[in-house]
Amino acid sequence: MSATIIETLSISKSGNYVRMAIGVILGVVITAGLFWFMQYLIETADRELNEGASGHLIDFVRLKRDESIQRRQLKPKKPPPPDAPPPQPPTPQLDNLNPNAEKIAISAAPVETDIEMSGGFSLGVGEGDYLPIVKVAPIYPQRALSRSVEGYCVVQYTVTKQGTIRDPFVVEDQCTSTLFHRASVQAAMKFKYKPRVVDGQAIEVPGVQNKFTYEITQD
Repeated sequence: MSATIIETLSISKSGNYVRMAIGVILGVVITAGLFWFMQYLIETADRELNEGASGHLIDFVRLKRDESIQRRQLKPKKPPPPDAPPPQPPTPQLDNLNPNAEKIAISAAPVETDIEMSGGFSLGVGEGDYLPIVKVAPIYPQRALSRSVEGYCVVQYTVTKQGTIRDPFVVEDQCTSTLFHRASVQAAMKFKYKPRVVDGQAIEVPGVQNKFTYEITQD
């Protein structure tokens, strides 16, 4: 009886080994089959993607265009003939001009400058005395005009043998503002005189004075 039990146990152990070996073999086969199947799927998917992408490629050939420029020889147009010159204006007649007509005075600013002659000049003297030919009014200084400064200024100078002005200077105690110094001297330098003649010879006249008055006029 005991021998039978031992045999039975031996047969059961042998059967377990056989089943275990078969299970291991089947597991290896199934695992290998799964790996192969997955590899097949991956290769098949890559091939389909490559074939699908290559099927949409467009091949074209660029044609070389003829870019040569055809230049045309253009002849310049003949310029139009010049217009006829306008007729010459008539020559002014100078026979009717009056040399004694009064000069036109144009006021540049609302100011007034006056000139007083002194220092020996008199219209009642003989023909040999000095006589003013050109008298120029001074320009009102801009600084004095902007400050509404009025007054007068006396300039003393010498009348030369040629009738010009020499050595002009401002008489300090006879000038209300230094703003008038430069304008008064510049105006006096433009004076012209007929020189004084004594015994047929022209002589200088020193100490001639002129008073320049500066007043702002209201429009």
